Amino acid sequence: MATVVLLRHGRTTANASGMLAGRQAGVRLDGTGRTQAQRAGERLAAVGLAAVVSSPLERCRQTARAVLDQQAGSPPLLVERGITECDYGEWQGRPLRELAKEDLWKVVQAQPSAVQFPGGETMSQMQARAVAAVRRHDAEVEAEHGPGAVWVAVSHGDIIKSVLADALGMHLDLFQRVNVDPASISIVRYTAARPAVLATNTHAGDLGWLVPPPDASGDAAGDAVVGGGAGPDEPAGSQS
Repeated sequence: MATVVLLRHGRTTANASGMLAGRQAGVRLDGTGRTQAQRAGERLAAVGLAAVVSSPLERCRQTARAVLDQQAGSPPLLVERGITECDYGEWQGRPLRELAKEDLWKVVQAQPSAVQFPGGETMSQMQARAVAAVRRHDAEVEAEHGPGAVWVAVSHGDIIKSVLADALGMHLDLFQRVNVDPASISIVRYTAARPAVLATNTHAGDLGWLVPPPDASGDAAGDAVVGGGAGPDEPAGSQS
């Protein structure tokens, strides 16, 4: 079972100003976002990553580079259009305070599966292509690097929320219950039985437990342990 770390890009100038950036060019991390990306890279430094896969948009590639800069090895950086930002069409580049007055805003909040952005894609299309891309890369990473491999997908808020909703078995109409902050880390492990969501929207904490022990069996069945199991070993240096 490979493990995917879903990393949202750090805060951008558009996030800070309350603008829906969408796929606009030239949207970069601001000072806070660069610090956030650096912190995410520090958290992942203890994990030998098999690959880093990024949305093609600059804010994600900046975040991906901050992760790669702190890796001891040289995992490849792959660009994947399947996890690029939602195509918000005519909503792109507009202030959120204006969009909140539109009738479609209420549908986005209550019934995302029914949303078609004017001149853009549906939210169902967004989820389908994002989930397909993540699952495809996960299978490729496991096939090349083995069941203990860990890789990172650097993407966007709504994309990661939709992938998490799928992994949790939630209907897309419930995905607004999931929160994904800038530079937050969520973790999913796909198995033959079902996806397992190991973490969501985390901002701090050791991630060394993602490294499998040398004698890990790599059971592909992914059966849930009745009673919850023992969990990972304590990170080195955490015991007093």
